[in-house]
Amino acid sequence: MAEAVTHARVLKVALPIVLSNATVPILGAVDTGVVGQMGQAVPIGAVGIGAIILSAIYWIFGFLRMGTTGLTSQAHGARDQAEVAALLTRVLMIGGAAGVVMILFQAAIFAGAFRVSPASAEVEALARDYMQIRIWSAPAAIAIYGVTGWLIALERTRAVLGIQLWMNGVNIGLDLWFVLGLGWGVSGVAFATFLAEWSGLFLALWFCRAAFRVPAWRDWARVFDKLRLKRMAVINTDILIRSVLLQAIFVSFLFLGAGLGDVQLAANQVLMQFLNIAAYALDGFAFAAEALVGQALGAASRPAFRRSAVLASVWGLVSVVLLALAFALFGGAVIDLMTTSEPVREAARVYLPYMVAAPLLGVAAWMLDGIFIGATRTADMRNMMVISALIYAVAVMALVPIYGNHGLWLAMLISFVARGVTLGVRYPALERSIGSA
Repeated sequence: MAEAVTHARVLKVALPIVLSNATVPILGAVDTGVVGQMGQAVPIGAVGIGAIILSAIYWIFGFLRMGTTGLTSQAHGARDQAEVAALLTRVLMIGGAAGVVMILFQAAIFAGAFRVSPASAEVEALARDYMQIRIWSAPAAIAIYGVTGWLIALERTRAVLGIQLWMNGVNIGLDLWFVLGLGWGVSGVAFATFLAEWSGLFLALWFCRAAFRVPAWRDWARVFDKLRLKRMAVINTDILIRSVLLQAIFVSFLFLGAGLGDVQLAANQVLMQFLNIAAYALDGFAFAAEALVGQALGAASRPAFRRSAVLASVWGLVSVVLLALAFALFGGAVIDLMTTSEPVREAARVYLPYMVAAPLLGVAAWMLDGIFIGATRTADMRNMMVISALIYAVAVMALVPIYGNHGLWLAMLISFVARGVTLGVRYPALERSIGSA
């Protein structure tokens, strides 16, 4: 008999993800801090730009995490353990192959990245040294996306938290040893991350060891089944298109803000950190929706599907109400901690109400994303994202010339609402498609 969908079950899946996400900013701060002890600006810039370039490239493979969660949760819900094991093999092979391609074409990748984001000769030289070391862990870094999605689908989010804590702990410890102890500088930071990512993958595989006891993990006829591979490719392509459009909205927001002046740009950058906090918090409940909805769909249980969607969304709503309240009460103090520039502080306070509203207006988009990913209804996600991006573009053209930065923030919030509304319109048809009433 299938396990009941309860509030406790939702929290059991969600809270480890929230805690895992909370550790993410710590690593960046330590990387910056240790090279900062060298007393020079160039190493800080090199680590910063090198990490941003690689993170942006790895982000492209985020579809592997989302697509794997949907497919694996459905297979698990259908009690198809052979397919669950085969999916793990597929994502490991995809991650490994993608990483090898990155290693082989690293020169072209780095050249293209610096053409898009040029830096001084000194910074670029050190950034290249940094990336030429870190690129060798690309197979591990990309494969971890897939393994993480696989574990989330099975509700094993404490393992995901364990992997994140291990990687961050190893990375921080080696940062301190290699840079401050051995004096390896920027190369030391890169080696620390290289070793942390490979060790993180090995730990992740240890958490997945039960799957390797099922012969299907090496049932090559199943692993390379054309229909299953085609479905996986279509789902991942849809998610990639959706994610690129979403990223285009955020990137254009920053670029358009830059055109409004340095103070406005800096204020927007400070306030975007509030949005990151909201995203980190909501991810836990969106991931819970992915896992539970996918399992319910695999089991062809409409009541379990609906209850999974509702309970995860209720907790998502609770979290954003608390976040909005915290931003309203303490946002000014947080802004003061993040910048000492009085003009930036004043500007950020002017636009802070938009960040109070953002979680409340964005919660539907975040939660419906999770629901549609779990159901692998990625064509709907892609199509509704296209519509939302067009609405955002129209809002920018209409509002920014009149209202400046206020118009830019309004356009961003409108894009959140558009994503929520368009996916919400598609939800009833999704629920009706589930097997049992």
